[in-house]
Amino acid sequence: MRILRFLRSSVSTGKDIDYYSKFSPSPLSMKQFLDFGSENACEKTSFTFLRHELPVRLANIMKEINLLPDNLLMTPSVRLVQGWYMQSLQEILTFKDKNADDEKVTYDFTDAVIKVRNRHNDVIPTMAQGVVEYKETYGTDPVVSQNVQYFLDRFYMSRISIRMLLNQHTLLFGGKVKVNPAHPKQIGSIDPHCRVSEVIRDAYENARNLCDRYYMNSPELVLEEFNVKEKDKPITVVYVPSHLYHMVFELFKNAMRATMELYGDAMDYPAVHAQVALGTEDLTVKVCDRGGGVPLRKIDRLFTYTYSTAPRPSIDGRAAPLAGYGYGLPISRLYARYFQGDLKLYSLEGYGTDAVIYIRALSTESIERLPVYNKSAWKHYKTIHEADDWCIPSKEPKDMTTFRSF
Repeated sequence: MRILRFLRSSVSTGKDIDYYSKFSPSPLSMKQFLDFGSENACEKTSFTFLRHELPVRLANIMKEINLLPDNLLMTPSVRLVQGWYMQSLQEILTFKDKNADDEKVTYDFTDAVIKVRNRHNDVIPTMAQGVVEYKETYGTDPVVSQNVQYFLDRFYMSRISIRMLLNQHTLLFGGKVKVNPAHPKQIGSIDPHCRVSEVIRDAYENARNLCDRYYMNSPELVLEEFNVKEKDKPITVVYVPSHLYHMVFELFKNAMRATMELYGDAMDYPAVHAQVALGTEDLTVKVCDRGGGVPLRKIDRLFTYTYSTAPRPSIDGRAAPLAGYGYGLPISRLYARYFQGDLKLYSLEGYGTDAVIYIRALSTESIERLPVYNKSAWKHYKTIHEADDWCIPSKEPKDMTTFRSF
């Protein structure tokens, strides 16, 4: 009986995935998040939106999971992630036809949303472990690696967006205290007046503590602000402080490690410089180090999942590693791109590296960047990648003295 019930449930969930994946996700702007939370925060409205939008976002990315190579899908870790997504979809869909005016329904929905959020806490490391399991068993080829990179960018971006919706709902409606005493001015996870330099200093101090623990020393920080809009006033922006912190913390870790390893046992280390500039369209954060830089051919690799220049750390749960997992930069770039920004690296090999975060200065322009499952996405996984239409230079250039014309 139990097996029969499971099979029926799986078939039903498959139909739901097919149905909801036909809808495109509805991207929200930072201003929409802000307006909803500050002016007319209504649990009923949020419930009505999320009970449709969450299944759409879940179903769109679940269709793409099924396009991965069979051997990758069969790894225990990927199957576990699939199970979490199916369970979450089923739980949200139980509210599909329930009365939005019933307070118990909205209360139960908020409780379900919290459970979904907690269930998905370990999605990133678990999916990463699945990729490692696949590579260790089957090796890699360029086509599979390219498809997995394409998928993980979209999968993790989808997760960021789903988590944003879950967090906004639970922070606004999930507690007895409506104002977070730790961050009273925040609306959910968004700070309407996020002081950029304060987040940068906080990220620097925490990265510095890690650096001191590993290298017994650390570079100083030189921080500068350039506010074009309001000179001599601190730079603020409507943003999610935790997203900004994640990005800057990762850049500081990389800058410090490169500096410490280049200068070894020196008594003095060149400082890490951070510059913040607010213009009419962009807010830009630049982190500069003198850690020796990276060759041009390696820049793209730094944004490849599982690529790391550091040895892989042991998982003992005692302390966060300074480096080694290879997901820091690609995930940080996704956080930047989520609201239409970007993260870029510019390196001077032999000198140092500049890392630049671009954020939209206007909340109306900061709109979610969401993956959608359609024919274009499907073709990306199914297309056979043909030979490059640019010639590939040989490692051994042709000896022209032996060249004969016919």
